[in-house]
Amino acid sequence: MTTHTDTPPMHESLLDVGGRQIFVAETGPADATPVLLLHGGGPGASGVSNYSRNIAELAKEYRVIVPDLPGYGRSSKGIDRADPFGALAVGIRGVLDRLGLERAHFVGNSYGGSCALRLALDTPDRVDRMVLMGPGGIGTTRGLPTPGLNSLLDYYNGDGPSRLKLEKFVRQYLVFNAADVPDSVIDARYRDSVDPEVVAAPPLRRPKSLKALWKMDFTRDARLSRLPVPTLVLWGAADKVNRPSGGRMLADRLPNCDLYTVANTGHWVQWERADLFNSLCADFLAGRR
Repeated sequence: MTTHTDTPPMHESLLDVGGRQIFVAETGPADATPVLLLHGGGPGASGVSNYSRNIAELAKEYRVIVPDLPGYGRSSKGIDRADPFGALAVGIRGVLDRLGLERAHFVGNSYGGSCALRLALDTPDRVDRMVLMGPGGIGTTRGLPTPGLNSLLDYYNGDGPSRLKLEKFVRQYLVFNAADVPDSVIDARYRDSVDPEVVAAPPLRRPKSLKALWKMDFTRDARLSRLPVPTLVLWGAADKVNRPSGGRMLADRLPNCDLYTVANTGHWVQWERADLFNSLCADFLAGRR
């Protein structure tokens, strides 16, 4: 797996959750408020790599817990395609149970944001505060997929995965400034994306039915307007994967939601604008407005 020189030493463990293994890395004061960082669903994604520019800063104040979502990294592969967001939420709720945590803060990027939001809708008593960055499932049945989302979903189709495909997705669709992404990031994500277990069961694919697609659209869920969890939504104004209009949709429906649109930023807010993200995230989770 990828290593990161700017990430502090982390305690690693494999947790058995319903007979499946979920990899978790932790750092920060053991008695501090816990916050789970949930990564996105792009090819080769994993928890620590997704938050390599944020873990050290957040760990100054929080007990930072970074899982690999089911289907990714060192966690068990495969995901329930009939209800993927629900399956992710069940897995991460199991992580809370195994760690003995009644509640925690959640930070979710893209697919991880969808996981956090579904977990909050199903069990709001387990979530203190949420920070969501360009989460999926916001108006997904109300228009054609974006070019970036199509690139992501087609990665394992056709002639299969390749470094060229991965580079195009990251540099053309994931970030605002392609030159900011070093080749080492592309290389590491490509290596992880062609793990034989991942290729055999890609974790993020097109919904298998209209019913499954509707389950992946939170704006059709009546519970959204009653969700009490304080939420901060960060959305890159130049996001080419999930439409920035999704931020306004969430702010209009969630009763306790702040929205921050980040200029000259794509889908990867926590990486492209790390200093801004770290400051906003730490302050919001602590209740410092």
